[in-house]
Amino acid sequence: MEANTSLQQQLLDAGVHFGHLKKKWNPKMLPYIFAEKKGIHIIDLNKTVDHLQESAAALKQIAKSGKKIMFVATKKQAKEIVSECAKRVNMPYATERWLGGMLTNFNTVRKSVKKMQSIDKLLNDSSAESLTKKERLTLGRDKDKMEKVLGGIAQMGRLPSALFLVDISVEHIALAEAKRLGIVTFGVVDTNSDPNKVDFAIPANDDATKSIAIITNYITAAIAEGLAERQASKDDEDVVDDNGSENEARVRRLEQEAQSEGGRNRRGRSPIDPATAPSGGPQGPVKRRVPSNNNRRPGAPNTGGGAR
Repeated sequence: MEANTSLQQQLLDAGVHFGHLKKKWNPKMLPYIFAEKKGIHIIDLNKTVDHLQESAAALKQIAKSGKKIMFVATKKQAKEIVSECAKRVNMPYATERWLGGMLTNFNTVRKSVKKMQSIDKLLNDSSAESLTKKERLTLGRDKDKMEKVLGGIAQMGRLPSALFLVDISVEHIALAEAKRLGIVTFGVVDTNSDPNKVDFAIPANDDATKSIAIITNYITAAIAEGLAERQASKDDEDVVDDNGSENEARVRRLEQEAQSEGGRNRRGRSPIDPATAPSGGPQGPVKRRVPSNNNRRPGAPNTGGGAR
């Protein structure tokens, strides 16, 4: 309870509870509105804390499973905050402009990313000396233009599993693409937006810099915790694998020693198995010696098989 009170006080100090004017409100935000003061709706911070913690727990599990979470915020007051938080946990982000089809036409976007990377490699390679000054200038401008829009997704090799959006009304194109692809969506929802459009809505002020910063940092901390737990479980698996490899090597060594000992004991014995040997013993049947005629006593009758 103390942790929730502390978080609620931080949200209060950051102005998270300030909504839009009453005339701009969305009726679907009624469950999250606490009161109205001087024509401005006040967001219920108890609901904000609950939904923020729920979203953070879900994002933590997604990060722990090794999946990517994309940060989207093209509003001027949110660009720098969101990009820094995304870089901190090594997640993709879009803060300059959302390109139509960035998710639904991902293969084409990846081609543009590869083109940007090839231009960068060309400019940094020694072969760039053969280019004229005008060619290098043109390539540099193209690369900077693409870097500005695509730099946040340069390392994203596959579609993300979740999107974190600041102001779902402004990022409606990204939200629509995520819904079409079945990607889980998390969003900061102000009193002028529809909370039912996202899977996890965080009712909060999406215009104030302090409000955006505290919520995004809280979400980022949960993602970082999930990544740390994933790394710890990997380290434990590596230790188990090492112990198992050592045990297997020890068993193989003992088997080899047993085989070599058995070979020494069998050395010098007949290879014929007595059980399968023919009658007469392991050396085969005993042959009867027939006396030759040369050994006959003088005067004895010739009983041999010679000619008569």
